[in-house]
Amino acid sequence: MANKSVFASRAGRLLPRATATNAAGAKAYASGAEHRLAQLAMTGTFGGGYYQDAQAEVSTLVEVAMAVDPMFLAQTAVHVREKGHMKDTPALLLAVLSARDPALFAQVFGRVVTSSKVLRGFVQILRSGQTGRKSLGSRPKAMVQHWLNTATDAQLLAASVGKAPSLADVIRMVHPKPGTAEREAFYAWLIGKPADTVALPRLVQDLLAFRAGTSAQVPDVPFQMLADLPLTPDQWADVARKGSWQMLRQGLNMLDRKGAFTKPGVVDHVAGLLRDPGRIRAAKALPYQLLATLKALSPEVDAKLRNALHDAMELSVANVPVLSGSVAVCPDVSGSMSSPVTGYRPGATSVVRCIDVGALVAAAVLRKNPKARVMPFEVGVREATLEARDTILTNAAKLAALGGGGTNCSAPLAALNAAGLAPDLVIFVSDNQSWVDGRQGRQATAMMAEWGRLKARNRAAKLVCIDIQPLGTTQAAERRDVLNIGGFSDQVFDQIADFAAGRMGPDHWVGQIRAVAL
Repeated sequence: MANKSVFASRAGRLLPRATATNAAGAKAYASGAEHRLAQLAMTGTFGGGYYQDAQAEVSTLVEVAMAVDPMFLAQTAVHVREKGHMKDTPALLLAVLSARDPALFAQVFGRVVTSSKVLRGFVQILRSGQTGRKSLGSRPKAMVQHWLNTATDAQLLAASVGKAPSLADVIRMVHPKPGTAEREAFYAWLIGKPADTVALPRLVQDLLAFRAGTSAQVPDVPFQMLADLPLTPDQWADVARKGSWQMLRQGLNMLDRKGAFTKPGVVDHVAGLLRDPGRIRAAKALPYQLLATLKALSPEVDAKLRNALHDAMELSVANVPVLSGSVAVCPDVSGSMSSPVTGYRPGATSVVRCIDVGALVAAAVLRKNPKARVMPFEVGVREATLEARDTILTNAAKLAALGGGGTNCSAPLAALNAAGLAPDLVIFVSDNQSWVDGRQGRQATAMMAEWGRLKARNRAAKLVCIDIQPLGTTQAAERRDVLNIGGFSDQVFDQIADFAAGRMGPDHWVGQIRAVAL
């Protein structure tokens, strides 16, 4: 009989050779610079994760940002801000771009810096020296000045909440030239200098009068400016009635402690606003934000508000596709997935872990595709009894409770092959750092080898790998039937739908960025 190790099957011979090593020390495939930048920018939070610390994350993103052409860098900064709703990573890309192509930098500044938080982040990044410079420079300074001078009074007042740097620090750095006496007085007040009270904007005058006790009317200002003031429950109820969707989502526990929900009609008003589809869309609500709110919600908060958040969660994943054919979704529940999804941040570490987001994606897919096979995995595939009609959070909690063990990304595919199954679409949600199956002598990764066996039974099958915390490698090589995407926003669901329906190829993500008009 011929030597099987020499005369391997044609399918096996066609598997791509793994030429990279992942963070766990096992075989992997490296992404190209543009794809890697897209993944890192769409998920980076600079908090550090299970496999790398915050500094390594920043250094890697800067390195990749320097490796692509400036036009793609500018397009990526715009894309991840407008579509991914990220804040820190587009600010970092903008800082790199300021040195690489000042003209492109000025062209996209206004599309990236759309909030005071991004502005302060941009200034902090430039002054840190991480992108090669420690001062703002003339062009960045001029752009920051323009942002300050064209911001509304309400935007500047909201921007005054936050530190490192504070808005006052930014004003002192760039010395904006006010165009009116009102703005001149406002800048002076913001940096703690004597200011003509009469010349201040009406909103600031209202705040000062309320703080001084000469007015009982609660000013329409960010709730953080009121948290330390001795407001009555009636006044906090007024704050709740005026609050934005995001303010209410973030402030539910505080409003409950302050007695706002003891006042007639306030609970129903807030619950109605939280579940309002238009408000949810306008707030660009992300599923993991709602998950974080629900996990942190005090048991003392009225059940109507908890139910409203559940309704909002369902609406936030309304674009989860109904997929044709058979579907398997495989959330990684291994030990490395226990790290916070936005990284470790002193005093601000998220309660939401990677495993929670993976479970959330799986539960959302199951909701729209009740016949989908859910296959949580670590070293092997774990059993999970889920009901498609349960709330997304209920099913996500069941999956997240399975956490622990090593990472074996080939396990679900091996289980499907052992059972003779070949779904039309397989969706993985993982950190991609497979190692249990990653040190064998084969030329391809174990996951790719198992995928080749499955494809032999269903040539139309497609594989989507969602990487929660991309590190630049993957277990499944990019090709026509394999899509690697990074992130945990609802944009992921759109990409799954397009890829499954044949409306996009594996390079579509980079293509989307290349198509951004500047």
